[in-house]
This record gives sequence, structure tokens and C-alpha cells, in this order.
Amino acid sequence: MAEHDATSGGPRRPNILPAAGRRARATLRRLTGHPRAATLIRRLAPRSVRTRTTLAACVSVAVVLLAASAVVLLLLRGNLERTVETGAHSQARDVARLAASGRLTRPLTLGPGTDFVQVVDAHGKVVAQSPNLTGRPALTPTGTHNGHRTYNLDALGEEHHQRVTTVTTTTPDGPVTVHVGASLRTADAAEDVTTAALAALSALLVFTVGALTWRTTGRALRPVEAIRAEVAAIGDRGLDRRVPAPRGDDEIARLADTMNAMLERLEAAGTRQRQFIADASHELRSPLAVLRTQLEVALTHPDPEVRDTLVAGALQDTERLQALSTDLLLLARLDATGQSRPDEPVDLTELVRATVAVRSTDPHPVTLHAPDNLTVPGNALWIGRLLTNLLDNAQRHARHAVTVRLSADPETADAVLDVTNDGPAIAAADQEKIFERFARLDDARSRDDGGTGLGLPIALDIAALHGGTITVIDTPDGTTFRTRLTSGTNTSTGTRE
Repeated sequence: MAEHDATSGGPRRPNILPAAGRRARATLRRLTGHPRAATLIRRLAPRSVRTRTTLAACVSVAVVLLAASAVVLLLLRGNLERTVETGAHSQARDVARLAASGRLTRPLTLGPGTDFVQVVDAHGKVVAQSPNLTGRPALTPTGTHNGHRTYNLDALGEEHHQRVTTVTTTTPDGPVTVHVGASLRTADAAEDVTTAALAALSALLVFTVGALTWRTTGRALRPVEAIRAEVAAIGDRGLDRRVPAPRGDDEIARLADTMNAMLERLEAAGTRQRQFIADASHELRSPLAVLRTQLEVALTHPDPEVRDTLVAGALQDTERLQALSTDLLLLARLDATGQSRPDEPVDLTELVRATVAVRSTDPHPVTLHAPDNLTVPGNALWIGRLLTNLLDNAQRHARHAVTVRLSADPETADAVLDVTNDGPAIAAADQEKIFERFARLDDARSRDDGGTGLGLPIALDIAALHGGTITVIDTPDGTTFRTRLTSGTNTSTGTRE
């Protein structure tokens, strides 16, 4: 007895999804390939983060649900078809055994879940059949599908899916083939109901996920919109305003804190800039006014000696203006340089010795203590300017002598440069103030001493650019300005104490 399964050739659901998918992809390629269509697609694409996040969540959930639904339907369909096939196999074997023993009854009785039974001999003649096939022709294969034979059941009046099982056996009158058709109505109905239920459930889940994502994203981005609106409303005159900081310690709260810190830095920078411009204007206005007065008087005064004296004073004020403009340009250059530290090797020992040597005409003698071969990375011209400014300041306030001491820190290998003058001590409250631009503590530190009020700020900026610091230290010998320059490549912010 031989047996095999065959698939019904009755009216089947046309598989239009692959063809429709190919047509849709071809249409999409044609549309996106057109320049105007591509521009339209870009314009229609959602721009807000809220919309894109919601759309991405809905699409992701829809893809997962689609895949899960397909798996469920495939498993359900397979289980239902296997159940139908099992019943058809059982009845086909029973009929085959009856045929082999010559005990076929006419008509054949249908079993549970069976649509028809037909027994055909080797010549295509119907030997026996179920009552509903009385007078019908013998079934003949019309082809194959997925490895199974297919049959046209239209002539039998069957208008639904069926699974046909065939069994071949030998009888006393010769070989016969038993065809048993089992209905797939139950499987189709169960598949349709399950598909509808999964579609409705999937649509509900996608809608729920979209609504929750839209609401959650909106609530999460509301502080960001508040921050954006506040920043947009802040002008160059409203740097004292701050963005609202939400509660918590999440990314948005940290963003608000960062924005407020940036606004504080901008406000401080703006305040320093306005103060610097005001101070520079004041510092330039006074010598310019004096210079003009001297020139006007010299132009009209009849006494040549007085005129020569006025011209000499005008020349001194011109030199002062030149020094002031040079310092202002250097400060602007240092501000523009930022944190880009020069890294050329500088022989600090040789630089300090050369700088001190050329100042032999200073009013107070300079004592130098420096080791050999002390090298730091940096810019020799700027480090030389730093030492010059510290020496100018020390000469201006010393009583009798100035001491310069260069050494290396045994723990960090940093270069330590001490410039000490034996002048009056600086009060602790004023040790920060003297590094402010155009700052003067008293009449002794006035423009009559030749200072512009920019020497120490320039020295501090140069030290900071080289990753160093300047510290004011009161010692029994006087006031020491200690400059520490790092020997490594990492820079740090210059500070003063």
C-alpha cells in the first residue's frame, strides 16, 4: 500500500503580496529617483524630535507585531492543517484496507471532517465513492505545488480549500488509488478570525505606544523648549538672565546647568570687556588730553625754553601712549590665543640670565640665583616679557635691591621663578586686585611711576597660557612674586593667590 499527500487545486486565495510588494518598491524607486519627488519627500519628513520619536516607536512596534503575528499565523495554520491531514490519512488507510480485502461498500461512508472519498482503478474508472460524488468523474492531477500534487475540484462542486490525500493499494482486481478530501474550512475560518484579532490588537497596541510616546516625549522636551525660548530671548544686554533648570539630575537638568554656567561666563566676560574698554578709554583720554594741552601751549608760548620743556613732556607722554598701546595689543593677542600652549623648548636659565644682564642700568641692583640647564616648553619671547614685567614691577616698588631666584621643584620638576623686592608688603586683600587690568592700589603705584597698570595682568595671562600660576608671597625680605611653569605638556588654568 503506497500513500502520499496532494494539495487541492480548488479555488485558492491568490498570493498577491509578493507582486504588490515588487510593484510598490518599483514605484517608490521611480518616485524617489525624481528630483522633485525627493525634495517633496524631504519636506514632508517630520522635523520635530517629538514626531520622529513617536513615528520611530510606532514603526518599531508595528514591525515586531507584524513579525510575531506572522509567526503565530504560520504555527496556527500548520497545526490546523496537520490535524486535518491526520484525519484524512486515517480514513484513506481504512478505505485502502477495505479495498485490499475486497470489502468496499458502495457508496462509501464519510468520516468526521472528510468532504469526499473516491476510489479509482488503474484505468481511471471510479470503483467506489462517497454519496456526494455520485456521477462525478475521476480525479486527475493537474500539476504540483510545493512538492504536492494539485487537483481541480471545481467539477466536484467544492468551492473552498481542501487537502487531498491519496493512497495506492493492490486489490484482487488490480491496483486502485484512494482519494480522500478533507475540508480546510475550519483552518481558514480560524486563520481569518485570528488575523482579524491580531490586526485589531496590533492597531490598538501601535496606537497606545504612539500616544504614550507622544505624551512622554512632549513632557520630556517641554523643559528643552523652555530653555530654547529663554536663550532666544536673551540678548547681549540680558546676560544676567538664566534658563529654567528642571528638577532632578537627568540630561536636561545637566543641560540647563551647563547653559547657566555658560551664561555666567559670558556675563563675566562681558563685564570684564566693558570694564576694560572703560578703563582703556580713561587711560588713553588722560595722556591724550595732557599731550594736546602741552602741544597747544608750546605752539603759542613765546619762550623757547618753556616750549622745549613742553615738547619734552609731550614726547614722554607719547612714549607712554606707545607703551600703553603695545600692552593693549599684547593683551588682545593673549586673549585670542586661548588655551593653545606654545611647546617650543625654552632654555629658561639662559633666558633669565640674558634678561637680567641687559638691565644693568636699573635703579636697584638685581641679584640672580639660577641653576644650569633648566628647560621648559613655551614661547621664549612671551616668557621673557613675563620676567620683564615682574622686574619692572619689582624695580618700581623696591627700596634697595631686587632678587631673582630660579629653581626646579624636586617633586613635580616644575620651574619656579621668584622675583623679590624689598619694598612694602601687599595687603592680603589687595593681592588679587593687583592682577586686574589698570588696577593701582595707591598714589605710590600711579602713572607717575611709569606703570600702565597692565604689566602684572599681562604676566598672569602669559603664565596661564603656559599652564602656570603667579603667587604673591610676603617674606621677611619683602614681597615675592612666584611664577610656576609646568614642565609637562598638560596645561592648567593660571591662578593667583
